[in-house]
Amino acid sequence: MGQGENREEDANMTDVKAIVLRAAGTNCDVETQHALELAGARVDRVHINSLIRNLELVDAYQIFVMPGGFSYGDDVAAGKILANQVMHHLRDALERFVEQGKLVLGICNGFQVLVKAGLLPGATASSHTQEDVTITYNDSDKFENRWVYLAPQTDRCVFIEPGRRLYLTVGHGEGKVVAQDPSVLSRLQSMRHIAFQYVDAQGREGGYPVNPNGSMASIAGLTDTTGRILGLMPHPERFVHPTQHPRWTRMNGNIECDGRTIFDNAVKYVRGHF
Repeated sequence: MGQGENREEDANMTDVKAIVLRAAGTNCDVETQHALELAGARVDRVHINSLIRNLELVDAYQIFVMPGGFSYGDDVAAGKILANQVMHHLRDALERFVEQGKLVLGICNGFQVLVKAGLLPGATASSHTQEDVTITYNDSDKFENRWVYLAPQTDRCVFIEPGRRLYLTVGHGEGKVVAQDPSVLSRLQSMRHIAFQYVDAQGREGGYPVNPNGSMASIAGLTDTTGRILGLMPHPERFVHPTQHPRWTRMNGNIECDGRTIFDNAVKYVRGHF
């Protein structure tokens, strides 16, 4: 075997492969692919119908991403139709995916899907059911498109850099995270399922617009018991270049692209474990 072949084999051993799920109405898949590629992953965008026909496709990847958009027009409820497809066709495959140490990320509509399919907040090891937590209409009764600050609430989730506050954008009409009752909210807090909270520039919780949708306990994202599933309403793929910051022309190039951290940490984790 020649040196070139050795180098190619070594490169393949370090490849990180991500799948970005598509469905009718998905519209953030290309941006999500770009963010993952910036982090160093090889990415395929795959329609859910293709995946249902061949579930073994999932085995070729280490990162599974459900991107933002309006799957099936959110005609029943945000993410509900796609969640039903996931629940009935993909849930077992995704649970095995996580059990193998692989990663699942849901962004905005993808977060709604993960919650409504019962994969968050708990996946297989959780005491939660899909009825315990849901995501519903914003308190403002309108689509919210604004920049927000996020404070990480756990050091268990592999996507998160502990202690690093993020500045990201939201774009949703149904982003309010609601727990069924106070005991469920208490479990989310005590079992460290809360991944991010909405905060202000000083790191303090607050009302609207600091919390853009009225989520209980200012919840902006959830993780499962393994820390390998993350769902969040803000869009990290929308801040992966300095010029995407709303004040980039006034910051003299002193900009850290906070959205990159989610994807960089995922790729780094896979490279260290596979």
